[in-house]
Amino acid sequence: MSTFGVANQNPNKSTEVTQPPTDSVSSLCFSPKANFLVATSWDNQVRCWEVMKNGTTLGTVGKAQMSHDQPVLCSAWKDDGTTVFSGGCDKQVKMWPLLSGGQAVTVAMHDAPVKDLAWIPELNLLVTGSWDKTLRYWDLRQSNPAHVQQLPERCYALTVKHPLMVVGTADRNLIVFNLQNPQAEFKRIVSPLKYQTRCVAAFPDQQGFLVGSIEGRVGVHHLDDAQQSKNFTFKCHREGNDIYSVNSLNFHPVHHTFATAGSDGAFNFWDKDSKQRLKAMSRCSNPIPCSSFNNDGSIYAYAVSYDWSKGAENHNPSTAKTNIFLHVPQESEVKGKPRAGAGGRK
Repeated sequence: MSTFGVANQNPNKSTEVTQPPTDSVSSLCFSPKANFLVATSWDNQVRCWEVMKNGTTLGTVGKAQMSHDQPVLCSAWKDDGTTVFSGGCDKQVKMWPLLSGGQAVTVAMHDAPVKDLAWIPELNLLVTGSWDKTLRYWDLRQSNPAHVQQLPERCYALTVKHPLMVVGTADRNLIVFNLQNPQAEFKRIVSPLKYQTRCVAAFPDQQGFLVGSIEGRVGVHHLDDAQQSKNFTFKCHREGNDIYSVNSLNFHPVHHTFATAGSDGAFNFWDKDSKQRLKAMSRCSNPIPCSSFNNDGSIYAYAVSYDWSKGAENHNPSTAKTNIFLHVPQESEVKGKPRAGAGGRK
């Protein structure tokens, strides 16, 4: 049996981020330019820390915070590293010129909570996905969306690696878009996983994507029909008969291996090309709802907080501390191993 609330919150001896959110963390994202980390939380706040790195020693200092009217669910940085977007249960997306010290302004609206969003620098557009079953593209100079794309169901997750965008919705739909023609679906796929989609991540080479579900399983899917033989699924975040959700998928920006994080409180590093786990980390005493690599992959941030997957009866306020931790991956944990017969190519 799992021992949430009894075991160690920080068994991997990770660096603790100072002044963490007061409620569960819903998203983490690092600036693409510097070690600024943003977290969104169910306490309605968006917070930013600067992470100082000296060798393998990390330190953090809180930089700024701003608030929404209701819980915040998602966040993304603009590619220049100056501005943060956040969306949530107040059905709006705010743009926060964080580095210039400016005030947050509302730049996008939906008819239901905003579940995920991404900045697309190649199009100079913001894309937002909502439980109102639409994707909306926003030119920040205009108040109305540049385009509204109907989805078959509520948006649960989206991932962009131009020109590839993949949107996971309810009912196990995975909708693939070619952003060179964003107003038309490129392909619609039924998830290779049997249960609800929780997270998606586009391959760094745009040739496919990962999908994670509530059943402790990840699907590796290639878009090219000629590559379908390379598709596979694998189990993770399970212990005995206990099955936990895969909450987060992040590709390493240099080695193109990836991390999974789950409701079992563990995070693991994997190499899809050699189909092996590179490193399994010790389980924390609460679930990991979200995670993020920094821009060069030298820091992996992960939140540890109760995710309500076991309902209110398993919520113990006395042990329900929220933490954000920073792990410095060793090269052996995140660098892929050459495949047999591949001439050492990776």
